[in-house]
Amino acid sequence: MTKKTGPLWMLVAGLLFGCMSVFVKLGDPYFSHIELVFYRSFLGLLLVYGIMRSQRVSIVTQHWRAHLWRGISGTVALWLYFYCITVLPLATAVTLNYTSPLFLTLFATVVYKDKFHLPMAVAIVLGFCGVVLLLHPTMQREQLLSGLLGLASGFLAGIAYINVKQLGILGEPVLRTVFYFSLTASVCSGVWMLFDKPHPVTPHGFTILLGLGSTATFAQLAMTHAYRTGNTLVVGSLAYSTIVFASLFGVLLWDEVLPLISWLGMALIIAGGVLSLWLTPQHPSPKQ
Repeated sequence: MTKKTGPLWMLVAGLLFGCMSVFVKLGDPYFSHIELVFYRSFLGLLLVYGIMRSQRVSIVTQHWRAHLWRGISGTVALWLYFYCITVLPLATAVTLNYTSPLFLTLFATVVYKDKFHLPMAVAIVLGFCGVVLLLHPTMQREQLLSGLLGLASGFLAGIAYINVKQLGILGEPVLRTVFYFSLTASVCSGVWMLFDKPHPVTPHGFTILLGLGSTATFAQLAMTHAYRTGNTLVVGSLAYSTIVFASLFGVLLWDEVLPLISWLGMALIIAGGVLSLWLTPQHPSPKQ
């Protein structure tokens, strides 16, 4: 019975991640993208720590180097992702970030010596053909650099996910992994803010930050629950629902109209990402 709820939890997570991207775009007039990452991460840190205390999960770890690499790669990916949301159409920014499974598949073949076969190559080529189509309109609008930064966020997110995968193989609890990522993102973003003048938090701005932090944290928890209770490949494929929700929000809230070539590119990226997820071998932890 619980396996049937996994996909539903992933759809909830996809909706909440889509809402998170909306709050990032709404917060752009009031805060820098670094500030938005800080507030998102710090609120998540407090919530995750509270959950760890209630479930008696220790923060002590023997794998702090792995947590540090995961935290740094994930933090920089989040900085780039939030920046791209503020300067690109919502659907474009989110889709470029969701190229991470393509990079994850490539990294897995190197790190775990997975066999790189023809169907996997087709999935990767399909996905990157979608990237070219999606970036084509940004070239015409002189937003190529922003588009490439969005692709870089997907690249770094792929590195972060391979680090998460390695932490799972080492037997690290999910909550501890999320805790140290939130801690690293909070510290790095907080240090960056020291060298810039922070924007004042008005009542309206606080509402946006509260929405950003809560949707991001609950989306993370819903996604974690989805992977625990559902089939990994099915749940991973449904993660792309975030692109659908973000696209709808972009059209409804900001009247963002993308050309047909962009929608075709998004479809190819989703198809390539889903195929790569299904073709990448699973690497169980020692406990499994």
